[in-house]
Amino acid sequence: MAGLEEQIKELEDELQRTTYNKATSKHIGRVKAKIAKLKDEAVTRAMRAGGGGEGYSVKKSGDATVVLVGFPSTGKSTLLNALTGTKSEVAAYAFTTLTVVPGALEHKGAKIQILDIPGLIAGAAMGKGRGKEVIGVVRGADMIVILVDVFNANHVEVLMKELYDAGIRINRPRPDITIKKTAYGGVRMNHVGILDLDIEEVRSILSENKMMNADVLIRGNATQDDIIDAVLGSRMYIPAFVAVNKVDLVDDAARKAIEEDIFERFGSKPLLISAHTGYHMEEVKDEIYDRLGFMRVYLKPQSEAADLEEPLIIRSGSTVEDVCRKLHREFVDRFRYARVWGHSVKHPGQRVGLPHRLKEGDLLTIIIEH
Repeated sequence: MAGLEEQIKELEDELQRTTYNKATSKHIGRVKAKIAKLKDEAVTRAMRAGGGGEGYSVKKSGDATVVLVGFPSTGKSTLLNALTGTKSEVAAYAFTTLTVVPGALEHKGAKIQILDIPGLIAGAAMGKGRGKEVIGVVRGADMIVILVDVFNANHVEVLMKELYDAGIRINRPRPDITIKKTAYGGVRMNHVGILDLDIEEVRSILSENKMMNADVLIRGNATQDDIIDAVLGSRMYIPAFVAVNKVDLVDDAARKAIEEDIFERFGSKPLLISAHTGYHMEEVKDEIYDRLGFMRVYLKPQSEAADLEEPLIIRSGSTVEDVCRKLHREFVDRFRYARVWGHSVKHPGQRVGLPHRLKEGDLLTIIIEH
């Protein structure tokens, strides 16, 4: 692993020394692609070497899975206990959590699995410490809470870098880029909308990944990093927010300074909390619920009244097929059609198929073969 790390360090140093302009853009794209490939290799190697480890393969349950990510001793176990009532061992020294501890949070009708994982350390993405197993769990999450404490608020940057190195893209939509390998014809690029990249930059990135012939379609703007991510194809795009714990231990001025600093660097305000005293716990639950993008649909059995008491909680953008899978795995195989009342259809009781996307508050009847 040391060899890989040295190569990455050399290339990163070279990148820092190079000023970006039209003349150097191709070279920069190539170096970035090289770094990304090496990091990807390091993470894959670390994962393979790790093989999961005891206590790390967590069965996902509920409507979504949220992972608490932070350095050791930032209060992740205390936060898990405050949110879910799960008893994760809490002690005032580093590395207390040695396995993944799951807890269940019920909020606004949603059942949310929350995982307390061993503290990340610098270099985790490359497999240092328990890094490989931890990163594996994080990559499978639907959402991340990045937890730091008031005395180490600058850790946000290190944690963000670790997640980035592990191929996790936070609060970013997946770029709309399609790359199709072809047998001949070189690299052909089409784009919809304004694009700041030119074809030479794209060519240099693709050639670094041994793709000499390809059709590239980019919708919207894209950066060199977006192209690199699209080529590697192993990126996870996960929503997240920052929570700063132990705010009961500092004064208002210190709180304000931390809040402003994090906002300045990352463009969104952190939640200031105290898991120990319970301060802002409801706000944490609301933020988790909102970031996961839940919506409610109501089920109406055929020729019966709709159940308006117990909505089904699903993620925004879910289809009729997603609902069928959630209700019973046989529903998809035995599906005939569905009827929908609500915002997702043009007229009440419209007949729809499995791919139909539902909207908040829709009423749904599923007809299956008996």
